[in-house]
Amino acid sequence: MLRNNLFKILFSIGFMLLSMTSYGKMSVQAIVKKANHVAFYQGKDGRADISMTISDSQGRKQIRKLTLLRKNMSRNDGNQKFYAYFHRPADVKKTVFMVWKNLNKSDDRWLYLPALDLVRRISASDKRSSFVGSNFFYEDISGRRLKDDKHELIKTSNNYYVVKNTPKNPGSVEFSYYTMWVHKKTFVMVKIEYYDKNGKKYRQFDSLKVQTIQGFPTVTKMRMKDLRNNSETISVARNVKYNIGLPNIFTERYLKKPPMKYLR
Repeated sequence: MLRNNLFKILFSIGFMLLSMTSYGKMSVQAIVKKANHVAFYQGKDGRADISMTISDSQGRKQIRKLTLLRKNMSRNDGNQKFYAYFHRPADVKKTVFMVWKNLNKSDDRWLYLPALDLVRRISASDKRSSFVGSNFFYEDISGRRLKDDKHELIKTSNNYYVVKNTPKNPGSVEFSYYTMWVHKKTFVMVKIEYYDKNGKKYRQFDSLKVQTIQGFPTVTKMRMKDLRNNSETISVARNVKYNIGLPNIFTERYLKKPPMKYLR
């Protein structure tokens, strides 16, 4: 009996050690998927009032105010739709930016320009250009597809995973790679550094404030900085809400007739 019990104990310990070896460490794919989920997919849908302060190297500032709506169209971090409506300043008021994020093909993007009463499709090549004059790119707002990059875990610490991301199609982007610091507990991306073709860091994202809203860790203050010209944009999110039951307002019809019920 004692021998049998000892065998069971040793077997259990061996199984536990094997489990720790196999499952105790997250794969880099699991890390980036979880971080991407926290950044873009929490809840079934959501809204936030965003204030962007754009500062140039001489300290001159511009303010952008908008409301961002987001709806997940499928489970497991799949297709998604975004709607950004601008309130300020006057020259961009009522401008609308809309994205249909597609995982298996290029995203569909539209920009409605009220001064011209014109809906313009944004090509895939424009996703790495400035989002309404800020230091954020269009792709920063809706997110980058995970399958577009090769991911490598290059460092871990007590609090962070550090992941290097290299584009599979280098000619489609202006960077050679970017590294991101992912918080181990919340999986918030606290810092992202972009490096140019010469290996020099030229762009940096920082999460400046994180709050838990409806149980979801949420970055409510962030900064994107261009190190080449010493300009930056600080974005602050207020009135953040999840699972508000958004209907299908992500169509060209609502570009010209905004759903003000969800934008006030």
